[in-house]
Amino acid sequence: MTIREIATIDPAMTPATPPVLIPDALLLLDYVGIAVFAVSGALLAAEKRQTLVTFIFFGVVTGVGGGKLRDLLIGAPVFWVHTNATLLICIVAAIAVWIFSRDSFAGKALLWFDAIGLAAYATYGAAKALSFGVAPVPAFAMGVLTACLGGIIRDVLAGEPSILMRPELYVTAAALASGLYVGLTLAGAPPGLAALVAGLAGFSLRGAAIARGLSLPAYDR
Repeated sequence: MTIREIATIDPAMTPATPPVLIPDALLLLDYVGIAVFAVSGALLAAEKRQTLVTFIFFGVVTGVGGGKLRDLLIGAPVFWVHTNATLLICIVAAIAVWIFSRDSFAGKALLWFDAIGLAAYATYGAAKALSFGVAPVPAFAMGVLTACLGGIIRDVLAGEPSILMRPELYVTAAALASGLYVGLTLAGAPPGLAALVAGLAGFSLRGAAIARGLSLPAYDR
């Protein structure tokens, strides 16, 4: 698998940190996740009958929110600051929702695409954290944060119940994907194989929740 160097760390500043190498396939999945979550943010603006500016704002916040905090926490360059592609993807996604209307995106199709984005983001977030020398448990947390935080920020800004307050298997699916990637990597699995297995597992769990309404039991005492 081709490996691309996406960031360089000054060895004089962080001598124990290895070069940041992320498989190309994960970089592509990262862009897919950005687009999917930007669409979900714009859809919420559509439900609130907001202006195009709000559509774009919600799209950007949802698309980059989790990755931005992850990069700040692990000491990486913030991923959307040094490239045009990320914000352009968010803006185009928001404009597409504005043009084609909410009905073109809503429903089961968006939920399934969102499941893909969730699994991809969780896997990518964990992989990037590990590549920056983050310890395994925090790297697992970074994967979950990358996948979930953008949606949490979006819901809070819109006055909607946060995904954290719902019983559906969403954060759990992100945790499965992130945890599997970290565990398989520590066990010596190739990054590509670890990403494939982790991503498919996270997507499958989220897909089961969508198809069968699976959820966690609520506290009743």
